[in-house]
Order: sequence, then structure tokens, then C-alpha cells
Amino acid sequence: MKAVVVYEHGGVEKLVYTDYVEPEISPSEVLVKVKACGINHLDIWVREGMPGIKIPLPHILGCEISGEITQVGEQVKYLSVGQHILVAPGINCGRCEYCLSANDSLCNEYKVVGYQVDGGYAEYAKVPAENIISISEKLPFEEWAAVPLVFLTAWHMLQTRAGLTTGETVLIHAAGSGIGSAAIQIARLSGAEVITTAGNDEKLEKARKLGADFLINYSKDDFVKKVKEFTNGKGVDVVFEHIGPETWEKSLSCLRRGGRIVTCGATSGPTVNIDLRFLFVKQLSISGCYMGSRKELMEVLRLVESGRLKPVVDSVFPLKDAAAAQIKMMDRKQFGKIVLAP
Repeated sequence: MKAVVVYEHGGVEKLVYTDYVEPEISPSEVLVKVKACGINHLDIWVREGMPGIKIPLPHILGCEISGEITQVGEQVKYLSVGQHILVAPGINCGRCEYCLSANDSLCNEYKVVGYQVDGGYAEYAKVPAENIISISEKLPFEEWAAVPLVFLTAWHMLQTRAGLTTGETVLIHAAGSGIGSAAIQIARLSGAEVITTAGNDEKLEKARKLGADFLINYSKDDFVKKVKEFTNGKGVDVVFEHIGPETWEKSLSCLRRGGRIVTCGATSGPTVNIDLRFLFVKQLSISGCYMGSRKELMEVLRLVESGRLKPVVDSVFPLKDAAAAQIKMMDRKQFGKIVLAP
């Protein structure tokens, strides 16, 4: 099969489009013909290498997979060849207290497809049968591949961790990102008022069409000042943070007393500063978020199927152009998801 393989960590030149051995499935796995694979910042971090985290090499990236089943393990009785499916990106043990209480992203054995195990930058991918979710033909494969990780993470952040409710105000960073465009929709579905940021007016206009109420061009305006202006000096109830040190301290400044900040990413780096006095005097809450549960993913997919949430696809690249696709993401030139089509 054709695949994009990382043999050693480094820049985009380390993404090698090549012939690679087709995966062999175990009795409890299925083989998927990959029709589309969404790309994420996680792919970039894995490709570059992360201090203290060992990634098995050679490695195939890609955690958001949609496609068609081509082979079924002998122990798998409820799936069949030809089914259109997407892959739940989180792999868990299914036995621990967290898995049994629908908090499976806290599982000690939790892995992400394309991160700790091979993913979808390939013509074929093998995955555990329990990670297979049947999909309809209501959406094309490219749009289904724009759903699993970003909508699940945004849902977990805003609904489960932040408890965003009707009448509250939320600041969502980077409207043009895959997770930002998902978060705007989820926040609107929650009945919240949405303030969002982007680097140009074209992206902000698209964000408005998704449901954002107030728009901030961070290349022109200080987003803290604009947030205070929009909220009459009070600040927001929730900040949806996934950038890191580039925005962290200013994001905290945007919170009203008793506000909550939820974070899932470190696009600009992993280390931030916190003045603890500011934290406890304003009685702020900080929540870390990592993916979400299978139960939450099924709720998200139900809303996508009904049309209440809509995947946003910026562009589709052929698999051989994975490097160009990642460069576009790193340059922040997309609005929504960038997808690979093997």
C-alpha cells in the first residue's frame, strides 16, 4: 500500500510517501480502506517528536479516519466488509474504573490512533473492532473525517468540563482552526454568547456564519481590550484555550470573577506562567481536557447526523501531498479542517 511514513523525527521533509507493508489484523481487529483522514496539530507534534514521549518508529500519523471495512477479524461478529465507517480515535482498556464509568479518556492504557499506534496517512489502517462506528451516506467521507477528534474534544471541553450554559459568554480562540470552528457551533448549541478571534477578516466573516456574535481580529486589536469592551468590563464566563503561552496569560485576564478556562493544546509551546494570587482572588477554575469519552462521541455524531453540527472542511489534499497539507496548517491558512484523501 501507499503510505506517508515518519522514519525519524523532524521537519515536514521527514514525511516520506512510499510503498509500505499492508497491516495484518488480529482476530479482534478490522482492516479499513481509508477514504479520508483529517490532519491535526497532534500529527505535527508527533512528527517533530515530543520530549519524554517515545513514539514507535517507523510511524504512520493520522487519527481522524473515515472509510470502508475491507477485512474483519474472526472474532468480530457485528461488522461486515463494505460497511462505511469512521474510527473512534481513542483506544482504551475497557476494564478499568474510568472505562466502566464512561470516562475512558482517563484510562491508564489510553492511546490515540496515529499517536501511539499507526493511523490513517495510508491506504489501509487496522483498528480494534470496538473503535469502529458505522456512518450513513448523508455526508461524504471527507466531512466525516473532519468530525471525530475536534468535535469530541470541543464537546468535552465546553459541555463536560466547563459546563457552558444558556446566557453565558465564551471566548473561543482561533476560529479558523478545526477545533475552533467546532467549538463555535457547540457553544451556540449550548445557548451561549460567542466571542471569537482570528488573524484576518475573511476568517472572522466565516466564523460569523457559524454563529459567532463578536469578532476580534487579533492581528489588529488586543483581544483582552475587545473582550472587556464586549462584556462591559466584566469578562467572559469561559475561555476555550488551545494555543498555549502565546495567549495564556491574556486569556486568564479575560475571565470574569469565578470564570473557567478549559485547555486542550499547546500549539505555541507547553509552558505557561500563572500568578496564583490572581487565580485565587478571582476564584478562577482551570480544567485540562484530553479527548473525551465514547459516549460523548456518540452524542456528537448524533448531532452531526441530524444537521445541528456541521463539519467544516477547508481543503482536501492527496495523500502524497501530506507535507503541503501540514505546512498550510502550520501557516494558519485554513478555515476548518484540512483532510487527506489516499
